[in-house]
Amino acid sequence: QVHLVESGGGLAQAGESLRLSCKSSLRSNDFYTMAWFRQAPGKEREFVAAISGSGGNTYYADSAKGRFTISRDNVKNTAYLDMSSLKPEDTAAYLCAAQKLGAVTSTTYGYWGQGTQVTVSS
Repeated sequence: QVHLVESGGGLAQAGESLRLSCKSSLRSNDFYTMAWFRQAPGKEREFVAAISGSGGNTYYADSAKGRFTISRDNVKNTAYLDMSSLKPEDTAAYLCAAQKLGAVTSTTYGYWGQGTQVTVSS
C-alpha cells in the first residue's frame, strides 16, 4: 500500500514563506512524477505544481509561478513545495500526489495524500 504523507502546513502571515513536505512509501520513487494540488473550502481541487521523477522537469500553475518552487529528494523519498510571498488566497488544504511515469503537465494522479492545511492571514 502506498502512503503519501504531507507535513509543513500551518499559519502564516501574508508575505511569509512555508515549506511543505511529502514523504512517500513508493518503491522506485524516481519513476513517479510528484505533484502538489490544493483545495479551498467550497472550491474545486486545483493543480499547483509537478516535478518529474528525475527532478529535471517541473511545471507550475500560473498562480504558483515565481512564488512557489517544487523539488524532490529521491534518496529521502520526499517532495517539497517551497512557498514564498504567501497571499490569503493561497489558503487551502495542500495535497501531494504521485503518478508512475506521469507527464508533468498531466492532472491525472493515482496516489494521493491526506493533505496539510495552509492558512494565510492578511
